[in-house]
Amino acid sequence: MSTPTLPRFTPRRALGRTGFIATPVGIGDIADRAVPRASLVATLRRALDAGLNVIDTAPNYEEGLSEEVVGEALRGRREGVFLIDKVDVLDAPVAPQVEASLRRLGHDGVDLFVFHAVSELSAWEALAAPGGGLAQLGECVRAGQARFRGISSHHPEVLRAAVGSGLCDVVMFPLGPFVDPRYVEDVLPLARSRGVGVVSFKTFGAGKLLGDTEGYGRPLEARPRGKVGSGGRVDREAPVLPHLSVEECVRYTLTLDPDVMLMGMSQPNEQDAALGAAHAWRPLAVEELAQVRERARSAIDGKGAVWWNPPMA
Repeated sequence: MSTPTLPRFTPRRALGRTGFIATPVGIGDIADRAVPRASLVATLRRALDAGLNVIDTAPNYEEGLSEEVVGEALRGRREGVFLIDKVDVLDAPVAPQVEASLRRLGHDGVDLFVFHAVSELSAWEALAAPGGGLAQLGECVRAGQARFRGISSHHPEVLRAAVGSGLCDVVMFPLGPFVDPRYVEDVLPLARSRGVGVVSFKTFGAGKLLGDTEGYGRPLEARPRGKVGSGGRVDREAPVLPHLSVEECVRYTLTLDPDVMLMGMSQPNEQDAALGAAHAWRPLAVEELAQVRERARSAIDGKGAVWWNPPMA
């Protein structure tokens, strides 16, 4: 049976001061070692065929597999695609990490390198210090290995500092039905006012909002049924908890209006659901946003740590 044709996406607006006109939806991490590599490449190219023009990868996504797949999928079609890669080790020299990523990609340069998961103020301050990681990444930009630099973060205060510093062209952070309100009410408008591009993630709350998982496909521990089976064994069953739909998560996040909303789509059926919802999107009203937030609160309860929402100071 043939795979259905995806809806067509067109570029919408500039990704901050980069000037790149990006589609509202981007391709997140597609690495999955349980899936044949050729299938991953074909799935990524299918998204490119649908017009998506932003791709995100990182060295630690399946130990380099993601970079290799992205690099292969982009051979012969690199032009017109905004490629994001990451520097994973924040306190190590930057240049060797950039060079290793470019080797795995098989391309001479990317559009944006970001420091990955800069989620403590002390880590940001070290990167921003004279001679620190951002200065080193600036040398890579001057060498033509990237065009822009930035950070991804799971901490609103780090993001405020990064946007205000003038050192970041793009910031990446969580936006979705269950995120710290500071990302929406503080960081997002600040980035817009400073011309800093915004790429969002956690649309589905690391999968917690859609299924019974601690995140990224790790199932919740089975719970006792409350009766003892044969041999004195306590029978256990998988928990059944509230969920949101793909459409609700996508509509919510697009209503918040990041420049680009990343979604992981390693299988064609995942693409069908996510991109179908994005293409049919219409903004949610204020009361609808509140209803989805309330349902998300129930859907994520009992599913482990929400690491992207740091405690309020």
